[in-house]
Amino acid sequence: MVVCICNAIRERDVRAAARQGASCPKAAYATMGLRPKCGQCVPFAREIIAEERAIA
Repeated sequence: MVVCICNAIRERDVRAAARQGASCPKAAYATMGLRPKCGQCVPFAREIIAEERAIA
């Protein structure tokens, strides 16, 4: 599933970033060399990161 249309970031990319230690969307995007643009994706990315952190 696509999380961020502006940056073409998929859910699996955000999950991988969270597993590598990203604790927020900004940090997750930074691991990919990107940053949020319009901000529509931030709440969904935040949920994904929270799920991954709960599992870890």
